[in-house]
Amino acid sequence: MAEAGTFDYVIAGGGTAGCVLAARLSEDPSVTVCLLEAGPSDVGDQNILPLSEWMHLLDSGYDWDYPVEPQEKGNSFMRHARAKVLGGCSSHNSCIAFWPPAECLDEWVDMGAVGWSAAEILPLVKRLETNTAPGDHGRDGPVRLQDVPPEDPCGRAVLEAAALAGLPTVAFNRGETVRNGAGWFQINVGEDGTRMSTSHAYLHPILDTRTNLDVRTGCWVSEILFDDAKNATGVRYQRPDLTGYDVVSARREVIVTAGSIDTPKLLMLSGIGPAEHLREIGVPVRVDSPGVGSNLDDHVEGLVFWEASKPMVTTSTQWWEIGLFTTIDEGTPQPDLMMHYGSVPFDMNTLRRGYPTTDNGFCLTPNVTQGRSRGTVRLRSLDFRDRPRVDPRYFTDPEGYDERIMLTGLKLARTIADQVPLKEWVARELAPGPDAVTDDELLDYVHQTHNTVYHPAATARMGAVDDPMAVLDPQLRVKGVQRLRVVDASAMPKLPAVNPNITVMTMAEKCADLIRGS
Repeated sequence: MAEAGTFDYVIAGGGTAGCVLAARLSEDPSVTVCLLEAGPSDVGDQNILPLSEWMHLLDSGYDWDYPVEPQEKGNSFMRHARAKVLGGCSSHNSCIAFWPPAECLDEWVDMGAVGWSAAEILPLVKRLETNTAPGDHGRDGPVRLQDVPPEDPCGRAVLEAAALAGLPTVAFNRGETVRNGAGWFQINVGEDGTRMSTSHAYLHPILDTRTNLDVRTGCWVSEILFDDAKNATGVRYQRPDLTGYDVVSARREVIVTAGSIDTPKLLMLSGIGPAEHLREIGVPVRVDSPGVGSNLDDHVEGLVFWEASKPMVTTSTQWWEIGLFTTIDEGTPQPDLMMHYGSVPFDMNTLRRGYPTTDNGFCLTPNVTQGRSRGTVRLRSLDFRDRPRVDPRYFTDPEGYDERIMLTGLKLARTIADQVPLKEWVARELAPGPDAVTDDELLDYVHQTHNTVYHPAATARMGAVDDPMAVLDPQLRVKGVQRLRVVDASAMPKLPAVNPNITVMTMAEKCADLIRGS
């Protein structure tokens, strides 16, 4: 192994949070920062940058494409798309842009994340955004947000039908959490249709000018390094040419930003995790931290899919342009059901089960926003190149809450499609199809064909210092060692009820403040 430089801060993972953090920390010219990313750069890459092309990135060379473990009550064929490119999932998934719900942030505080209240965190959203919508928004941040133009006629029919079904038409990111309503999304995109990923928004403008920032792509981090006093001293990574390994050292801190699957994997490979599991794999235990790789939270997604009776749109900002929310259980501070409207055929999980498809269709995808099932991420072996064991344990919560919310969502999607404005667009229901009527039939369909909204979270969650399952303290510091932090969706105590990418950006802004203030 060769020494490949010493920096004040070493950031392991050039994803959504890592790009934000690298840009913010390197604003101080007296500080040096090294950002390591396993995947390639996205600079000038037309496979990545045009937002309308994002669906081609699933199951591509830019996707770790993690299989899930066999599911007791879920779809065992499902795969978790995880980005392998600078910018992470902000460069890879769609760009649905929601402010973190105030109620979610305050719930994080109740779960032990002191300092993360809505009053403390929401101003950071204004810092990161340039929002073209009216109201109380940031106007000079790096990430441009806009409302989706209401140009899809089937989408307009969806909103008219949803209003007749009890979900009034609303605008998002207007100061309060929508608990019952439907509207065109806000998306993070440039005026020219280029995705406003964190790499594009935060890093591209400074890559050639900020000499204290070293961004290294094609560098797969295999281990966090420590001294005898349990101070993180740097990381080891595989060289881009695969000829061996280099070590990059950190004078001040190492920050892990590898995402909700690879962050717990890297912590465990470095000896921080459930002691029994580490011993079973053969990793020397540095810190017995049972919360590492536990508590896997996700937004499980169902599907109602129709063949359209009229021609669907042939151009779109990102093909998934409308969100629908409702609150099924009264007293719930956040909505417990969300749907995405897609103006494209979506047979990724239905075709293998024999359901018909079409070239001209649309769908509504109910998802359980506050699911109670929890899964795990575990090591497969000592080799960092082996895919981890990802077991979301979908629909296994003991009270059956997730199934109940999903069932309600499937029925509501059908109710919306039965309203006159949308009924005119329906040629036939392709999945689950008219034969699926009873709750048992619908649940069997869901168990076999559900997807995910690709929002894994909470696998290295922050919480109170005395909470044994909290991997991090509220300052995002890894408990049991020094000079090591984590910031990405794994640090969330639980998922917000919305698409979480802007929330992750906000968390990285907060992490930068914590580091600069320490």
